Amino acid sequence: MQPDDASSAQLRQPRDNNDPRNNARGKDGGNKQPRRDKRDVHGWVVLDKPIGMTSTHAVAVVKRLFSAKRAGHAGTLDPLASGGLPIAMGEATKTVPFVMDGRKRYRFTVAWGEERDTDDTEGKVTQTSDIRPTAEAIRALLPRFTGLIEQTPPQYSAIKIAGERAYDMARDGEIVPLVPRPVEIHELTLVEHDDSGKSVFEAECGKGTYVRALARDIGRLLGCYGHICALRRTLVGPFDEADMIPLEQLQALCDRAASGEGSLADALLPVETALDDIPALAVTRADAARLHRGQAVLLRGRDAPNTSGTVYVTVAGRLLALAELGNGELIPKRVFNLSGLTASSARKESI
Repeated sequence: MQPDDASSAQLRQPRDNNDPRNNARGKDGGNKQPRRDKRDVHGWVVLDKPIGMTSTHAVAVVKRLFSAKRAGHAGTLDPLASGGLPIAMGEATKTVPFVMDGRKRYRFTVAWGEERDTDDTEGKVTQTSDIRPTAEAIRALLPRFTGLIEQTPPQYSAIKIAGERAYDMARDGEIVPLVPRPVEIHELTLVEHDDSGKSVFEAECGKGTYVRALARDIGRLLGCYGHICALRRTLVGPFDEADMIPLEQLQALCDRAASGEGSLADALLPVETALDDIPALAVTRADAARLHRGQAVLLRGRDAPNTSGTVYVTVAGRLLALAELGNGELIPKRVFNLSGLTASSARKESI
């Protein structure tokens, strides 16, 4: 998966005593807790990731809380960043690309006067300046960073070069030969500015954009240099802040569910939430049976859809498959098996 703003910080994390992987064994080498059986869990948890936690660790924690068999995230978020980390479990992992390709929105703070090799506070200072920009000078530059632009990724990024990650090469002291690539910035605004040398921005951007590179490039053009000192993701595809759940709240919900006072389903969003931008198509049970076997279905008659392209198919209100529709033929591409724990009806109605 291509991260949107990953830094080398996730490679330099100290041992975390709260990481279940580190605490799985006692001093005598025995397990502290009995192993729980894994189960089928299908849906999305949009974690409000805390600062200091890697995305990989976050997935491991959520997977453990649900005792889920499968889990993965839809776009890396820096350890130094907070905010929305969509975590797909079970059959929701089949819809991850639709979230990855969606827009992202960030709120970030730039500290002026220093450029760093990682373009955030984790790195070494490489350039300094006594110049501090005015709000007017910053706003005058923003149109140059809006729309389709060319952006060179940070040296410490997950871009692969001849099979090697750029951040691995940078940590070894190599000069990383990164080339500019097109990215799309839908909106970039200055929301706060003070004379202490910091500015707060909001950006809405497409896949592959590095917010750290925005801070670096704006600072260079202003002649004052800059780096990210705070970053929060507020939107990922169809998921916004209203969908996010803090880790403490998720843990509390799991504790209540374990004591029979609630259900983990209340923390899940349905698998199809990731498919909000895709048309839905309802089929009969007979056609559903064919699609479930991987067979194409011919749609004929007055009520046949006259559209084409990717659709998600439902039967009796339940997600069945992702399919391609064209020339009256429905061809299944991804079939879902949602037996197990899924989002509660109350959660479904609230979205």
